[in-house]
Amino acid sequence: MPFLTAAVLAAFLGYAGAWYFGFVEGNFALLLFLATVVTGLFWVAERLYFLPQRRRAAEEVVRQWEREQLARGGQVSESARAVVEHRQMQQPWWLDWTAGLFPVIIAVFVLRSFLFEPFKIPSGSMIPTLLVGDLILVNKFTYGLRLPVLNTKITDGTAPKRGDVMVFRYPPKPSLDYIKRVVGVPGDEVSYLNKQLAINGQPVTKTAVADFFEEDSMEYFKQFEEDLLGRKHRILNDDRRPAFIPGAENFPGKQNCRYSVEGVVCKIPEGHYFMMGDNRDNSLDSRYWGFVPDRNIVGKAFFIWMNFGSFKRIGSFE
Repeated sequence: MPFLTAAVLAAFLGYAGAWYFGFVEGNFALLLFLATVVTGLFWVAERLYFLPQRRRAAEEVVRQWEREQLARGGQVSESARAVVEHRQMQQPWWLDWTAGLFPVIIAVFVLRSFLFEPFKIPSGSMIPTLLVGDLILVNKFTYGLRLPVLNTKITDGTAPKRGDVMVFRYPPKPSLDYIKRVVGVPGDEVSYLNKQLAINGQPVTKTAVADFFEEDSMEYFKQFEEDLLGRKHRILNDDRRPAFIPGAENFPGKQNCRYSVEGVVCKIPEGHYFMMGDNRDNSLDSRYWGFVPDRNIVGKAFFIWMNFGSFKRIGSFE
């Protein structure tokens, strides 16, 4: 068993190392699931076999120790007896690193798979709502519970609404997680023409507010408060960027979209969503790669739990 355990731990470390150095495309959900299964098997084996075996062995050692003590005319104290018993009952290293970790790993697995998952914002596509380096929490049950790894929905939950900030699996490459704002739901016609968003022919109101200073680029950008049919949030526009959408991919359902020099108009198919970044002229979103199918949904982003560059960022957001 020690050799088998060492081989299993080496396999996990090898996979993690290959992922870290870019030799393989990692899947943390799968890695966590396998860790839960493996440590769970060791935990069951510990409870049903190894622990009773150590207990029987400890009882025999204690009896032998008591006989030796009495034969030498010594006394058998409860504290000394407890020390001998404790020494015999200790888990070997290979159980300590498997069965001993199972309660922690399964707690993380359940929390991450069905309740809340942490993410780090890697890019500026959601500025000014979310900044690079924000550490956020994503609600995994609002849109319905899903099986880990498979992402198959097992409860209905609430359908995503316009204005929600949603994490989803990037359709062209589902191993990547993206975060954008839902601007269109199934059946909507979304248009983004001359940098004006409209839903089903109704222009979305946007009001100019103070320019936003982007610290990384040391530039000011025009900032607006957008009222997405009752859901208010802020967006950025860059006057130097054209209105048309360059380099749109050949995505499923592209026949539902009409591209022009003014922008794009799309009719959203059933079971799909149209996503856009709040940093409108610096976001690779549904305008470029298409609709997000329901099966790709991960959860609803709702809280910044840390930003090491600015503790004032901590809190909920829209």
